Amino acid sequence: MAKDIRVGFAGARRASSFFKAFQVHPDAEIVALCDINEATLAEAGEATGITQLYVEYGKMLEAAELDAVVVATPMQFHVPQSISALQRGIHVLSEVTAAVSVDEARWLVQECNKSDAVYMMAENYIYMKHNVPVEAMVEAGVFGETYYAEGEYIHELSSMHHMADGSPTWRYYWQVGVNGSTYPTHSLGPCLRWIKERPEKISCIGTGNWTDPEHAMEDTVLLLCKTGSGKLIRIRVDMLSKRPHAMTNYTLQGTQGGYESARFPGPNYRGYPNDNYVVWLEDYCDDPNEWAPLVTFEDEFLPDIWRNPPPEAMEAGHGGGDYFEVMDFVDAVKGNRAPPIDIHDAMDMTLPGLVSQESIRRGGEWLDVPDSREW
Repeated sequence: MAKDIRVGFAGARRASSFFKAFQVHPDAEIVALCDINEATLAEAGEATGITQLYVEYGKMLEAAELDAVVVATPMQFHVPQSISALQRGIHVLSEVTAAVSVDEARWLVQECNKSDAVYMMAENYIYMKHNVPVEAMVEAGVFGETYYAEGEYIHELSSMHHMADGSPTWRYYWQVGVNGSTYPTHSLGPCLRWIKERPEKISCIGTGNWTDPEHAMEDTVLLLCKTGSGKLIRIRVDMLSKRPHAMTNYTLQGTQGGYESARFPGPNYRGYPNDNYVVWLEDYCDDPNEWAPLVTFEDEFLPDIWRNPPPEAMEAGHGGGDYFEVMDFVDAVKGNRAPPIDIHDAMDMTLPGLVSQESIRRGGEWLDVPDSREW
């Protein structure tokens, strides 16, 4: 039986984390794949059983009779490919970041405003299990007024900067080939959900180039974001330093308590597989110096859908987060809800990183972040 929503994927290799989520959705069907690498495309088609295979994105949009497209190509293609779909009335789920320049961001916002199609950015760290109850706790007010948050994306990617033959990949140019906070959304996304205000000003500084002077990006880059009421968010992005990954370090502080995604020092150090997720709340914790495990709050704050997730959810990427993100996107396409990460949310997560490129060039000067709602 044909399903309601016909979906195409642009970027067969990168889109793999969403494949299973769409394949098991009762209302969506993957009907087409696009990739400029014919070998990758053929391999993905054989693995998924999808027969409509395209090496040209425009041809897929014209010929495959799509209702929605997943833009999972390198980040420099996200805006042109999203716009091409929106202009045809095709709904878009775009990988991060939303854009690679402020001008591109303006074009994308303009097209979203003109199109009747849904645009949603696929910031899946918001959907990771340990971040979900924290957002629910913020909504319930148990942290009091939240005023400080930090996130860290430490992911050494040297093996992904070059192909097997030594030629540079897109990451070489667009992630570490540009100085600034070029990939902040996995850290900034959850923090913005907790702070609940957009960044109005940013400052960006770095350590200098110590690991590999070949790259324009400094080894560790710090992005400071100030909101209109003076709340502060600190984001660390490091894709060069030689160390194990630590991509989900978060801190949240409110007037009545705080959250730490990795207790340090403690039995497990930051970045190790068994990080502690801990909370201290004035109204819940008797000992003012003793953290409580986040899991002890799940009975009250973990959403029902996460309590007994279906097996297919656990098979999706990012600990099951991709499954729930796809569920929300399809609901938005069907008109059942607004997209949880709409174009302006996407801009709030993307624009601080784009403005950071000028701030770091000016030695950390505080600069204004445009508000896409005014464009």
